[in-house]
Amino acid sequence: MPTEPPKGRAPSIRDVARLAGVSHQTVSRVLNDHPSIRDTTKARVVQVMEEVQYRPNRAARALVTRHSRTIGVLAASSAQYGPASAIAAIEDAARAAGYYVNTANLGAVDPESISGALQHLMGQAIEGLIVIAPQVRVFDAIARMSIDVPYVSLQSTAHTGHRVLSVDQIAGARMATRHLIDLGHREIIHLAGPQDWIEAEARMRGFLDEIDSADLPTYPPVLGDWTAEFGHYAGRELLRSREFTAVFAANDHMALGLLHAFRDAGIDVPRDICVVGFDDIPDARHFWPPLTTVRQDYGEIGRRAVALLLGEVRDEAVAGNDQILPELIVRGSTGPAPNV
Repeated sequence: MPTEPPKGRAPSIRDVARLAGVSHQTVSRVLNDHPSIRDTTKARVVQVMEEVQYRPNRAARALVTRHSRTIGVLAASSAQYGPASAIAAIEDAARAAGYYVNTANLGAVDPESISGALQHLMGQAIEGLIVIAPQVRVFDAIARMSIDVPYVSLQSTAHTGHRVLSVDQIAGARMATRHLIDLGHREIIHLAGPQDWIEAEARMRGFLDEIDSADLPTYPPVLGDWTAEFGHYAGRELLRSREFTAVFAANDHMALGLLHAFRDAGIDVPRDICVVGFDDIPDARHFWPPLTTVRQDYGEIGRRAVALLLGEVRDEAVAGNDQILPELIVRGSTGPAPNV
């Protein structure tokens, strides 16, 4: 039996058929584990595929089987820690389930860019879609489109009628704020994220809810952009008044900028001012002082997102789409309020 692989190109299904002495339809049946194939024939075909290192074309296989075993991910702002971590977790969970992941990153969030990204994913014969788009306007655009595959969205508030999976951002913000209140702080500032981000809106809402429940004075939130550079700028501006003893930053990068600004001004954290972040990025424990923050379990997010989507694809009931509770991680950036 000839077993020489073709030279200068990747082997095709017809190459495998020729070398195994069978038809290409037989090779296709072997790939799809068809029960009509004899064991001896299957073994011969598999041996040839291994020898020539044949890799089935997923798109071509999908035309025959209608199962590409590919999940699409539509992602906006994937450079940010949260979306990037969610994508990595989804890829791990999908691989464990025997699926590939094809990600389309949105360079912009206008309707044309969203439509183009979705068309790209549909062209890969995806079986289902996971949407990681923190901006409200992305979901508004998707709602106007016709999506003919099941999809699951990762978000904090229900902007669509489809399956939603999220970390309870409101509860996380309330945990962070309650921690400061329990330490005796009464003048607390919120450094918020961009207000077109669903997570930023939810974290601000949780902060305001907890402040209101404690009957504490409400200060106007400072609207930021997630960056450490903005946190540094905001810290310098806030120090002009010093009418606060604690800051809850909507993410760890802005909290890092705050710590830098306070250190530059000779402020002792946490003795003079306390800082809490959100996300628990890997570097948060190495800030100085180490940052008190809210941790999200991205591994669990990935597992649940893939399980929910595959349940939709297979039309199976899947438990576990309740909101995931985050965890408060207390470190050295928080302590008792001055004079408490």
